[in-house]
Amino acid sequence: MTLKTLLGTLALGLSVGLAALPAVAEGGNAIRLDQWGGGNGVGLAQDGRHNRLTVTQDGWGNTTVATQDGARNRMAVGQTGWRNDVAASQAGRCNVLGIAQFGRGNGADVAQDGRCNALGVIQAGDGGQVTARQGGRGNVAVIVQD
Repeated sequence: MTLKTLLGTLALGLSVGLAALPAVAEGGNAIRLDQWGGGNGVGLAQDGRHNRLTVTQDGWGNTTVATQDGARNRMAVGQTGWRNDVAASQAGRCNVLGIAQFGRGNGADVAQDGRCNALGVIQAGDGGQVTARQGGRGNVAVIVQD
């Protein structure tokens, strides 16, 4: 992971008005973060292969900014409550990214670059919106909004 990627993640987090909590892991690591209450915000970055990233936010003011660079990484973000928002990206091959948002503002701005990547977004209740970008070949995206 480059310093530019980390700084970009932190800058994006700060630009949405949250106190970003940076967490960085390299190569086969796992990050699990659970947040409850108000003003939840996190900025996360992983570099390498076989990394796992899981974020659960329950409350209001939820914001997650996350990035993974490498191969065969997994990211899952779940949000319930008010003003949900996610900006997530993966670069590399055979990565999987899942976002579930329930209730109020919703959001989700996702991106994947590489081949054989999979992306899923589920939004139920209130605001909706999704922007999904995939580059490469053999990628798949599923978006469900209710």
